Amino acid sequence: MYGAVAVGNANFDPSQTLLSQDSNITKNNGYTLSSGTKEIRIKAIKSDGTMPTEWTTIQFDPSVDSLNSLINKINSSQAGVVAFYDSRTGRVSLTAKNTGDASEGAEIVIDGTADRFLIDVLKLPQDSDIAAATQDPSNNTIMLGRKGKNAQFTINGLPTERPTNVFQINGYEYTLKQTTASEVTVTASTDVDAIFNSIKSFVDKYNDTIAKINAELKEERYRDYPPLTDEQKEAMTEKQIELWEEKARSGMLRGDSILSSALSKMRMNVYTKVEGANIPSGFSQLAQIGITTSSNYLDGGKLIIDETKLREKIKENPDAVYQLFNQDGATDAEKGIARRLRDTIKETIGKIEQKAGKTVWTNQQFAIGRDLIQINDQIDRFQDRLKQIEDRYYRQFTAMEEAIQRANQQSMYLMNAFGGMQR
Repeated sequence: MYGAVAVGNANFDPSQTLLSQDSNITKNNGYTLSSGTKEIRIKAIKSDGTMPTEWTTIQFDPSVDSLNSLINKINSSQAGVVAFYDSRTGRVSLTAKNTGDASEGAEIVIDGTADRFLIDVLKLPQDSDIAAATQDPSNNTIMLGRKGKNAQFTINGLPTERPTNVFQINGYEYTLKQTTASEVTVTASTDVDAIFNSIKSFVDKYNDTIAKINAELKEERYRDYPPLTDEQKEAMTEKQIELWEEKARSGMLRGDSILSSALSKMRMNVYTKVEGANIPSGFSQLAQIGITTSSNYLDGGKLIIDETKLREKIKENPDAVYQLFNQDGATDAEKGIARRLRDTIKETIGKIEQKAGKTVWTNQQFAIGRDLIQINDQIDRFQDRLKQIEDRYYRQFTAMEEAIQRANQQSMYLMNAFGGMQR
């Protein structure tokens, strides 16, 4: 969709400011270039075949912007169009990114009431032999491009249409490349390897997660390694401090009730039968598709995959395998295994945050933080008590010193008195 004629003469430079090129630009209808912010408003057909209700406004200043920079602004905007300057012909094109049966009768609409720069300087509308251009005198708008047609086709006997040649139906993507009067048969096969690899990745991540939780729950606690004081750290090397603190931190989550509860619930999520109309017989539990629990109790509930059986089940009914993991439902029993685990993990994270907090919370918002506040208050009260005791001892010591001083003075007085009598 090109402009009707060239923007300017042979000396026009699209890289220089529009105002500096004023003498080289051919303008229609007495349009005058001047400095200051101007606005052009465009709207173009959307991917769904409809036209937006709001205009996309693009601002430019002829004393600052060149034709190249203005084109960049248009292309980077949300107008849904692509602008291009052809240096050979000196003409500008403006095309819609989407096509289809536009509701306003054209793919692109220009608002001539905002500024007529696109119309009188860039010479849009286009050549009549390329596309139609009509002007609506009621609102001074220019409509560019022929009204497109939606892609029309029949699928499984149902006539339908789409605003684009690439679309999805029931999870399958179709690309219409040419018209045909013959029937086209579409076949699809299950990508067993892709589904298997997704399930294997899921099982591996589950096994890694429960292994880490089990390790924390069973980690040995070294009670002979309390936290180091600053004075103790000064007397140790960095390596000694690192080894000591590693022992001191060990076992801090041993037997933690939140983690223990989460681990138990995760195992129930995996082992419990999935119910619902979308779950056929033979696909309601992991064991039925070849995923079982390790017989070694030391593995802590690790899942084992029977690859042959799992691949057979995927081939037999891939949708049932998908529903086993991802079915949504109102109750936990109706939810797929992955959804159950997601809910359990989210719930566990919430409990941990209630106990240990998170970065944006204050200490008053979680249990350990409130404990810290209470301990700090106790420390403050104890320090106040120590200060009171210290002050009491100072008063007692001062009183004792004063008593001793008076006793000494009396003793000296008596000695002097008795000594005088002996003379």
